[in-house]
Amino acid sequence: MSDARTIVVAGAGIGGLTASLALAAKGFRVIVLEKAERLAEAGAGLQISPNASRVLVDLGLAGRLAPRAIAPDAVTVMSARTGRPLVRLPLGAEAATRAGAPYWVLHRADLQAALHAQAEAHPAIELRLGCLVEDYASHVHGISVGHRRHGERGDTQALALIGADGIWSAVRRQLFPTSGPHFSGLIAWRGTVEARALPSGEPLRGVQLWMGPRAHLVAYPISGGRLVNLVAIVPDDWQREGWSAPGEPREIQSRFAAAGWAPAARLLIEAVETWKRWALFAMPDGGAWTTGATALLGDAAHGMLPFAAQGAAMAIEDAAVLAQCLGDSHGAGATGDALSVPASLRRYAEARRARVARVQRLARQNGKIYHLTGPMAVARDLAMQALGAERLMARQSWIYDWRL
Repeated sequence: MSDARTIVVAGAGIGGLTASLALAAKGFRVIVLEKAERLAEAGAGLQISPNASRVLVDLGLAGRLAPRAIAPDAVTVMSARTGRPLVRLPLGAEAATRAGAPYWVLHRADLQAALHAQAEAHPAIELRLGCLVEDYASHVHGISVGHRRHGERGDTQALALIGADGIWSAVRRQLFPTSGPHFSGLIAWRGTVEARALPSGEPLRGVQLWMGPRAHLVAYPISGGRLVNLVAIVPDDWQREGWSAPGEPREIQSRFAAAGWAPAARLLIEAVETWKRWALFAMPDGGAWTTGATALLGDAAHGMLPFAAQGAAMAIEDAAVLAQCLGDSHGAGATGDALSVPASLRRYAEARRARVARVQRLARQNGKIYHLTGPMAVARDLAMQALGAERLMARQSWIYDWRL
């Protein structure tokens, strides 16, 4: 028999831990199975826009995140050709007032550490590190999840299994064997530099987006302003899985020098001593979601290109909607049983599919716009200046204004 109050979450990343906290808040007992022996940094910086930050605040994480998160004053779009700003999109207090929640930039490790600490402190959440999900099978009472930890096989009975185990999801491989990510033809180079070592000698207070020929560069402060996160996106046929393959600094420096980028952008790239490479894969628009008592969440369902700064935000939104859908019929005081779990998970998928597909399309379109060359790039720059900050921000409002 399954525990009628237990949900298994595969993966202790941002999506999995947020889902665990959201489900626990609805009265569920949550068991998190994470294959890593310890939760280590994966990636570097994150942008958490108001649609996601309000979920984290509602889960009680503001106190843990505020000392490490930064509310950038603006996103400044820069021309790689001229080295000058094209438009400045205000954020900071203005964005928080407008959207009702803060716009944060922070280190991925800081967010994961806050989520981990909050989960560890919750009596209804059990985190099992070094525990690999091997298989699962639905039955009339729920689902049986087979896993292996330190060489020993175990089986956990639960109401549902949530696959939050990333773009290379093992849960998805069993659930949807023919559905998987495709390579975008782009790779991200990421690194950090001490803020005091910036070539300008002045702190970076907001997000800079540099648009150039067949490439773009993003820079923003993290770790309470001590570090600056840089991500450079370039076309490449290198397709290795993972987040942290080493990159040769001279390679990325020469790419931007050969393309004629403005000196200020090249100096930012030259300031980074250690680079990591990340091949960009994405799931088909709309994602892959649920069958029976199993559902996917975050990158496992809809891994997307990072050009809308919404990958983590969509996983956080998923977590809130998933908990709401399951909580409505199975939460504390509800009368639902295992037989109604599939219907609850289908409602979750239906609530998320169209929005996620729209963000996936936006991210892909942004990547094309950022990488324009020649007369098309000049026309893009003139159009952005003509539209102005207010109209450009209005085009993003449908993302930021989302509420559960």
